Parts: sequence; structure tokens; C-alpha cells
Amino acid sequence: MLVSLTIRDVVLIERLVLSFRSGLCVLTGETGAGKSILLDALGLALGARGDSGLVRRGVDQAVVTAEFQLPDSHPVFALLRDQGLDGNDGLTLRRVVTTDGRSRAFVNDQPIGVALLRRLGEALVEVHGQFDSHGLLDSRTHGDVLDAYAGLEAEATRVAAAWQAWRQVERARTHAESEIIRARAEEDYLRHAATELEELAPEPGEEETLAETRAVLMHRERLMEAINGAAADLGGERGAERAVAGAMRQLGRAADKAGSRLDEALAALDRAASELAEATASLARVSSDLGSDGGGLDQVEERLFALRAAARKHGVAVDGLAGLRDDLVQRLALIEDQGDALTRLAREAAHCRTFYLEAAQALSEHRRVAAEALDAAVAQELPPLKLERARFVTSTEDLAEDDWGASGIDRVTFRISTNPGAPPGPLSRIASGGELARFMLALKVVLARTGTVPTLVFDEVDAGIGGAVAAAVGERLERLGRDVQVLVVTHSPQVAARGVGHFQVRKDQRGEAVVTDVVELEGEERREEIARMLSGAQVTREARAAATQLIKGGAARPAGRA
Repeated sequence: MLVSLTIRDVVLIERLVLSFRSGLCVLTGETGAGKSILLDALGLALGARGDSGLVRRGVDQAVVTAEFQLPDSHPVFALLRDQGLDGNDGLTLRRVVTTDGRSRAFVNDQPIGVALLRRLGEALVEVHGQFDSHGLLDSRTHGDVLDAYAGLEAEATRVAAAWQAWRQVERARTHAESEIIRARAEEDYLRHAATELEELAPEPGEEETLAETRAVLMHRERLMEAINGAAADLGGERGAERAVAGAMRQLGRAADKAGSRLDEALAALDRAASELAEATASLARVSSDLGSDGGGLDQVEERLFALRAAARKHGVAVDGLAGLRDDLVQRLALIEDQGDALTRLAREAAHCRTFYLEAAQALSEHRRVAAEALDAAVAQELPPLKLERARFVTSTEDLAEDDWGASGIDRVTFRISTNPGAPPGPLSRIASGGELARFMLALKVVLARTGTVPTLVFDEVDAGIGGAVAAAVGERLERLGRDVQVLVVTHSPQVAARGVGHFQVRKDQRGEAVVTDVVELEGEERREEIARMLSGAQVTREARAAATQLIKGGAARPAGRA
């Protein structure tokens, strides 16, 4: 709920700090005292359009801060987390508007955009009056409101999940169809290119191997000369092999006379002989691979150039040819398997559609039953509010399949008729602002325990009424205040007497300036204000006595829910 509102330099308000209680809080005051300024200031904190005209003359900026106390489970905290913002059990919204029309917004002292501030505000406060623009006047919310009223949230969630599952399969089917159409359009090319690459049989890394082999073959003669020379140095009468073998023979003849002193040298010579033999064999293998003519170079170059030509043709690297071949084969397989794939997806889509439709039809049936119950409940609230000629209708309209969605296969709208015989129309077409506020009051009383908005504001809900009707309005506002916090701007003493908190808005002269001030009334001051509302400028003894009775009547109300 709204626990405090701090206003600084808004129009005629210099500085105000207001603390609110739970239940019904009333704001009274003479016409022109500035009650609308308070609502404008609250609207700023909730994301309403900022206007430099709201800044008090002679200062640079206006600042409004609204502090709320909320349960941890309130949806506004999930919204904050989605935006990466910190939140706790308290929430503070602040708005700054400067004389040049610029505006800044903050939540818990963290800067945010005005659009997010407006979303937060709509989740925290509903204002019902002549200029409503959201809440129950937005027909897009009516289905959710009816579902909450009837306890159909779980069914609605199942319908939304079934819709998403159906959409996902349909997207997969549509994608498969488009891929098949595209593949068919280039099937001849695909078959030719795949055959060509399968015949070429490219392997990853083959280009590097061929390029290295080509470089070796291009220098074959020089390499053969070096290999032959090395082989001659290793073998032959003066070769290293003969020298090592001779050294081993010389030492071997004297080894028995040296004890173990020559063992290490003999072992090293033995290893050298083995390494020399391996080197000679390796040179022989390389010489054999190089061959005795240049035919190998032609074959290598032909293969390398064929791979590079194919890569240029298909616009890929040589190492990408193998992957391209596999992709072409897969696309051809898609064409060949298209019947089975599409049949499978179509069958799955049909199953998902059936499941969605069954869930949505069940939800629609329950909504129709709930609509009748809601209409009956609202109808009981209208006559005491001087709306006995009005009729409330919850319409559930079946939608064409193209308009089906996550919310179901029907559209829920709240409609009313204020004159007998007139067809029901949208809520927003009610002519009178006070009539609209009373109608919203009746609806809110019925829906009191189903919404998540913790604070309701009613502006001029008692316009054009008095006596028993005003008393009925006050009783319903007080009853509504047992479930949510209610702030009401009123000219009715019957309504004012029901409040658990009473604020008077008045104008004061401070030097040459006129300022709007707000004071909380208790005891004698409150009785005097209600007496003024009863009798006008001249407060009479009778008015004071009547005010006392009204206050006692309000104080004597039952504590439980009506």
C-alpha cells in the first residue's frame, strides 16, 4: 500500500509529507482548494506525463516521492528483477520535473525510464475518475480480471502453454516446408555439385599435404643429389659406417685387458652404428619415394589444382569442400525424405491444435459461467449507488481462428448500458465522470479480492449524489478498504465519516503567496469539517450534531467483511 507521499514545489504546494494508513482514507476540502493538485502530484510519481507547468513559480524543479509497503510476492518485484533492479519489501518511486520540461525517474534511488515508472505505477495504484485511461477501462485486461474472479488462472496458464507448444510445432513445420521448396528449386544443381564433389572426394588437410609434396617434387634433383652424397659419406670405403665398425673392432680386441673402462665407449659406438644404419635406410626410402622420373609431380599438381578450382567454384576454402559435400548430401536427403518429415510434423501440429482447442474450449465454458455470476454480483451493487437503470454485461465473444492466441479462443469485454433499451457499450463511454467512478466502485467491490493492485484512488465518486446514495457509496468504499487501501476525494459527509484517515485540503495565505496545504484531521477538527460539509460556510449546531452521529455510525461499523 501507499504509506507516504512527499510533494515539493508542485503548483501551489511548497512542501507536504503525508502518511497514509491501510483501509479507507478520505480527502476533503472546499472546491478550488487544490485536491486535484494532490492527484496530479501522485500521478507524477506513478509515471504520468510530466509538465513544466506543474513546477511551482520561482523554483527550478518539482519533486514527488511515493513510498509503498508491499508483500514479497507482489508482481512488481518480479518486474524489477526482470529489469536488473534491486527491490525489497519496500518500494520508493521518485519523479523530478524541471522548468524546461525535462523529467527524471527513480525507483529505490536507481535511475529508470519513465516508461518503466509508468508500468510500476499501474501495478501499484489505480485511479478511477473522469479521466481514467488504464486498469478496468483497458479491455485487454478484462479476460485476466474474469479469470481471477472465477479462479481460472491455472486453466488460463494451461491454455497459454498449449498455445506456445502449438506455435512452436507450426514454426518447425513452416520452416521445413520453406527448406524443401528452396531445395527443390535447386535440386538439379545440388545433384550435379554433390556428384562432382563425391567424385573429387576431398579430405580435410589434403591441400597442405599436397602443397608440401609438390614443393618437394619440384626440387627432386637437388634433393637426390644431397641424398646420394650423404649415402656415400655414410657408406663406402671411407664412410662413417666403416669407420665406426673399425673403431669397435680395435677396442674390442683390447677390451679384456682394460677391465670395464672401455665398456662405455663401446656402448656409444654400438648406438652410433645403429643410428647410422637407420639414417642410411631412411635415405634409401626417401630416394625411392622421389622416384627416378617427374611423373609424380604431375599427378600431385593435377590433384592440387583440381581441389583449388573446385573451392573457387563453390566459394569455400579447400578444407571446406568436404563439409560442403556433406551439406549437399543432407539437403538432397531432405528432398527425398520430405514426405515423411512433413507428415510427421503435420501430425504433431494437428495433435497440438486439438490439445489447445480442448483446453481453450473448456476455459471458454467456465468463463461463460463466471460471466453470469459476475454480472449478477455487480447488478446487486448498482441500485444503492443510484445506478438502478444501468446494466452490466460481461461479453464472451468467440474469435475466428486467425485471432486465437495465448489467452484463448474468445474475447472477454465488460460492457454497460446506463439507459433501458440502449445496447451495452464499452465502459469508457459513460458520460458522467462521477457515474463512471461509482460504476468502477461497484465493480471493484465485487472484484476486491482478485486483483494485485494494492491502492485504489476514487476521484469525485460521489458527484451528483447525496443522502442514502452517498451513504451507500461510503459503506462500499469502507468495505472495499478492508481488502485494499482506498483513497477517495469526496464532497460527501457520509463518505468522509467512514474514513479511518481524514485529510483536509485547504489554501493558506503566506505573505503575498497562496499555498495549498493538507492537514490530517482528528477529533474535534474532523467533526467540524464534516459539519461544514453538511451545512456549508455557516456551521450550525444541528450540523455539528449530525456530524457527530455520522462519525459514530462509521465508528460503529462491523469489523468483519460485509
